[in-house]
Amino acid sequence: MVREGFEASITSLKEEVVKMMESVEELVIKSMEALLNRDVELAREVIKLDDNVDDFLESIEEKTVELIALQQPMAKDLRIIFSISKIITDLERVGDFCVNLSKEAIKIGNEPHIKSLVDIPKMKDIVLEMLINAKKSFINEDAGLAYRVGREDELVDNLYKDIYTEILMMIHSDSKNINQGTKLLFVGRYLERMADHITNICERIIYITDGDKVEIN
Repeated sequence: MVREGFEASITSLKEEVVKMMESVEELVIKSMEALLNRDVELAREVIKLDDNVDDFLESIEEKTVELIALQQPMAKDLRIIFSISKIITDLERVGDFCVNLSKEAIKIGNEPHIKSLVDIPKMKDIVLEMLINAKKSFINEDAGLAYRVGREDELVDNLYKDIYTEILMMIHSDSKNINQGTKLLFVGRYLERMADHITNICERIIYITDGDKVEIN
């Protein structure tokens, strides 16, 4: 009976992690919409919505401590609990980068973009797909999918390099591009870091599933 109660607690904990992932997905979508549409109000909404992610972090952390303190977790259970504590920290960081991105969108405001934003939305699409598939791999304990998701970080890195080079050239060619160009460089960097944290999440999912500590990429 004690063991059944513990397993139910683990299941509930995993469900809360999935909800946290979905909240972060919403932030990724809305922060990019705010930037692309120059929607300052939506950017402000993203900043407020990040509180939900922080609430999930606090709630899940409390429950992991309770599980360890009040139950008798076995080795695999500890692996799951430890990994979840790491996963939610990475999720919280993705949410923070969405907030940072939204702040750049607010600073840009209604200014016309100095260039057509093509690669930045591509980065967002990959990051969002990584997050969604990381969620699937977490739910299904699919280490193979987690590994494939983590490998997509390289695509984001390559796009960021292209953006960095292009915007630097624009800044050098016209000093008027410095202000917004710098902000767009930050946006690219935030997306690149989001992918890094999702890759960390995938590594933790592999550890939960197979017990293997791996470094993807």
